[in-house]
Amino acid sequence: MALQNGTADRVTEFIITGLDDIEHPKAVGTVILVVYSLILLGSLTNICFIALDQRLHTPMYFFICTLAAVDILYTSSVSIVLLNILLGEVKRVPYGPCVAQLLVFHLGSTMEPFAIALMAYDRLIAISNPLRYHSILTKTRILVLTIIAWMLGFTCSGLVAGIVNRLPYCHSNTLKYSFCEYAALVRVACVNPDDYFLLASIISSFVLFGNFVLIAFSYLKIILAVLKISSTADRKKMFSTCSSHLIVVACFFIPKFVLIIITRIGLVLTLSSRNGLIIGSTLGPSLVNPFVYCLRTKELRSRLLKIFSKQSVIPSE
Repeated sequence: MALQNGTADRVTEFIITGLDDIEHPKAVGTVILVVYSLILLGSLTNICFIALDQRLHTPMYFFICTLAAVDILYTSSVSIVLLNILLGEVKRVPYGPCVAQLLVFHLGSTMEPFAIALMAYDRLIAISNPLRYHSILTKTRILVLTIIAWMLGFTCSGLVAGIVNRLPYCHSNTLKYSFCEYAALVRVACVNPDDYFLLASIISSFVLFGNFVLIAFSYLKIILAVLKISSTADRKKMFSTCSSHLIVVACFFIPKFVLIIITRIGLVLTLSSRNGLIIGSTLGPSLVNPFVYCLRTKELRSRLLKIFSKQSVIPSE
């Protein structure tokens, strides 16, 4: 798998044509704009609520903030490009910004499962060792775990971006995908893509399946801990504390596994279908996450209700 740095002399920009067959680009762009705005609104609201309330400065809410920040990073890398194409009708992306967008996108796609796995670990400690919760999840340990997750994310995304940056693009600069991603740039390069897809599969398997195994193991231990509780009411209370996180897990991993299964069984998707699935699996979970935690977490929900109740009060004359 030889790498050559021939990009600087041959390619200065890429032309994205993966969205050309959309019949109503303005309408689709407007929908994406609304979804992206809701993601920013929900994620920033959660971050602000948690940052401004000292009572919420706990490990669980720190991890919620981390997930919200990742959601903003992840969706921004894709949405801005899509909006430029669909609403701004700008299909040309300079080489440098294209690789930078690829780096941020894959950083977000790597950090999302890491953030969800950290939240599963938090729930495991809270249920299996409630009396030692704060002694186990100290500020130092939380910081170390978060730094390690970000370091792994930057390592994986940096490796992917570094490989792409050294590929020779001598035949075409037209990307038949919806934005700059690893598969799009590898397919347009003058190399045999199979070797490079094998490397990407190894990295994605480590990130996706590794974190899923950690999450599954955490919930297995949670179930065993809950089954030891004799009170039915306490059991329901314990499971209810995990319900929000389980929704987040399902929204992220199910679309990813569906794409993998479709690929493994040999079902050939059209580029339009693939682009739609990629965009949906990126924006969908990030849209659900902030509203799940804002509406299903008691403290965040009460803060939101207080704001709306204050706004609804009409001062007497």
